[in-house]
Amino acid sequence: MAIIAEVTIASDAFPLGQLTLEEPGMRIELERVVPTDDTVIPFFWAQGGDFEAFERRAGELESVDRLTVLDRLDDAVLYRVTWGEDVVSFVSVIADLGATILEAHGNHKWLFRLRFRDHGDLSAFSSWCAENEVPFELRRLHSLADVQGQSYDFGLTDEQREALEIAVRLGYYKVPKRATLADVSAKLDISEQATGERLRRAMDKLANVVVLADEAA
Repeated sequence: MAIIAEVTIASDAFPLGQLTLEEPGMRIELERVVPTDDTVIPFFWAQGGDFEAFERRAGELESVDRLTVLDRLDDAVLYRVTWGEDVVSFVSVIADLGATILEAHGNHKWLFRLRFRDHGDLSAFSSWCAENEVPFELRRLHSLADVQGQSYDFGLTDEQREALEIAVRLGYYKVPKRATLADVSAKLDISEQATGERLRRAMDKLANVVVLADEAA
């Protein structure tokens, strides 16, 4: 039976986390985009901190071949990163096990929500971490049946939940619509583009937990 594990891992334990150490005030969140090749974690959003300094320091890391800016919003930047050929971390082990990263974000410490096919794969992941001295803390472990049978936060950030609540209350998702994106952004006091991105990322998290749960089971 598929299981979901929530673990925290120190930033210095994997390449993407090491990037956040270069700019401590920056928070990084993975973008839910399925790549067309075997690249591990190619897309991520960065919020806060000095983006120019972050990009300059990232270019100096041996683990990073290239860091490309794909989009800039008022308070966030979407990057694509190309890792060095010799970069191996627990993230690549997750991919080798066929597990799925449902959510990941952090700065000095990272939270990962991982979906494994069974306890055997989770055990293999744990063994690899122990053998390679990658410390992690298992914060929560549950089956998909547990998730479906309880009230769950779906991994939404406070900002994403606020945006969804306002959009729903204003009738943004009604057919026909009772509110526009401009109405929602006015309530949030951020730009329409930032509001649209926040809502899209929130809805993506909901869809991955609710819609893909049956597929994993």
